[in-house]
Amino acid sequence: MKNFIVNPNIFRYNEDTQEVKAKRTAKNSVFLDLFQNKSYLLKLYQTLHPEDKETTEESLMNVTIANVLTDSFYNDLGFIVHDKLLILVEAQATWTMNILVRVLLYLAQSYFEYFESTDQDYYKSRKVKMLKPELYVIFTGKRGHKPDQISLSKEFFDGEDADIEVKAKVIYESDTDDIINQYIIFCKVFDEQTKQHGMTQKAVAETIRICRDRNVLREYLAKRKKEVVTIMRSFFDEEQIMKSYVRSERHDEARETAERMIRDGEIPLDKIARYLPSISMRELKELEAEVSAEEQADS
Repeated sequence: MKNFIVNPNIFRYNEDTQEVKAKRTAKNSVFLDLFQNKSYLLKLYQTLHPEDKETTEESLMNVTIANVLTDSFYNDLGFIVHDKLLILVEAQATWTMNILVRVLLYLAQSYFEYFESTDQDYYKSRKVKMLKPELYVIFTGKRGHKPDQISLSKEFFDGEDADIEVKAKVIYESDTDDIINQYIIFCKVFDEQTKQHGMTQKAVAETIRICRDRNVLREYLAKRKKEVVTIMRSFFDEEQIMKSYVRSERHDEARETAERMIRDGEIPLDKIARYLPSISMRELKELEAEVSAEEQADS
C-alpha cells in the first residue's frame, strides 16, 4: 500500500500513540476505542468483505475525520484499504435520514484530506486518483420495517434523478457472530442495563459481565475493561453535567421571571412561589430585598 503522511491535526487517531482525540456517547466511544485496534478493524472489514482473504492489518489505514478544536464535525469511522477503497461507517442508535447528509459531508471531507495528504492538486489538469467509496450505517436500535439501503435522492428529492447521490447500506442485528453484530448486541445490552439501573456503575458492570458471559466482545472487554469502564462512566459524568446545565438555565429563566413579577408589585410572593416552584420562598424573599434595595437607591 502506498504510504502517505497523516496530519495528526486532521485525522482522529495518531497511529503511534493510539490516542482518541474526541469522545461522544459511551456506546460510540467504545466503537471508536474498539476499531482503533487494527485487529478488530480487520475483522470489521472482513465482515463487510468476506470474499477478501488477502487483506491484512497492514493494508488498512484509519482516516477517521476529527476536529481537534470542536466536536462539531467528525464521523465515527473511516479507513482506507490497499490505498484503493475508502470505507465510512457510522454507528446510529436513533433512526434519522439526516445521516445521509452527514455521510455526504464526511465523504467530501475525507476526499479533501486524502488529496491533501497525497499531494494531489485537483485544480490542475492531471486527473487525481480517487478512492472507491463504500458507505455503511450500523443501526443499533429496533429494525422494524427499515430498509437495507438508504438513498439521498429517494429521501430528499422524492426519488427524482438528481445531480448528486449518496447511498448507504444499513446493517442491523442478525444471528451472526461477527464483530459488527457483537457491537450491536453490546449496545442493546447497555441500553437494557441503563433502563434497569439508570446511569450507574452497576449498569456498566452488568453490561460488561453480561457481554462477556454471552461471548460478546469478550476478548476486547477482557483486555480493555478498565478503559471501557472509564469511557462509559465519563459518559455518565457528561450527561449529568448537561442535566445540571439545563436545570441551571431553567432556574435562571425562572428567577428572571420572578424578578419581573416582584418589580411589577401586583402578585404576592406566595403566589409567585406556586407559579415558579423551582424558586424557593427564601430565594424569593432575598430577591425581593434586592429589588427593594435597587429601587431605593434609584429614588
